[in-house]
Amino acid sequence: MEQQVHQSVRIDPSWYEVLRDEFEKSYFQDLRAFLHEERAQGHRVYPPGNRIFAAFDHTPFWNVKAVILGQDPYHGPGQANGLCFSVSKGVRKPPSLYNIFRELRDDLGYPIPYSGDLTRWADNGVLLLNATLTVRSNEPRSHHGHGWEQFTSAAVAKLSSMRENLVFMLWGRDAQEKEHLIDEDKHLVLRAAHPSPYAAEKGFFGSRPFSECNEYLLECGLEPVDWNLEPDREF
Repeated sequence: MEQQVHQSVRIDPSWYEVLRDEFEKSYFQDLRAFLHEERAQGHRVYPPGNRIFAAFDHTPFWNVKAVILGQDPYHGPGQANGLCFSVSKGVRKPPSLYNIFRELRDDLGYPIPYSGDLTRWADNGVLLLNATLTVRSNEPRSHHGHGWEQFTSAAVAKLSSMRENLVFMLWGRDAQEKEHLIDEDKHLVLRAAHPSPYAAEKGFFGSRPFSECNEYLLECGLEPVDWNLEPDREF
């Protein structure tokens, strides 16, 4: 069963146990009040309430193999689905996601997927975590500084301290701000430029994060990530 955090928001019980104390801290109570006030003032907030913790819901704590850190959710209508860089089926792929797929193709040879839905990665052990879990419609970074960064930092720190041999993919400055939370004696940290059109040519393209991740996991005697989003597609 999934643990009810409040109202319709759900989180896998393994994560709830690990982060239980965070939900009771004053900063998180302030964050809840802020989100309530945002909606009370008529602001549209993404993703929908029942998808805010989707990353934690799809990838239980003890199933995590790799972590991809994003910034904040997509701020356009119908885009954010609670998994960083992911959009639901039928939604046009944003430029950053398309660039991720270009690197996936160049790295592992998989064709660019038809859909931008990354749920299969999440279900295969990739924690797709944004630093900030909500955003106001059409206002990027509008929910920065209200507590989400503290919460997601706690999640990264718990993974670092309680797990071994994870792969952390830190793409861009915001993600790399959390690298001090990660014990590099126990885990692999892959740093690269952000996949946005403004930065991808400055070190994201050619970084081969997917193959490097799997090479490390295999060296550690662990099951690699299945990065193929369309396993039934012929290519």
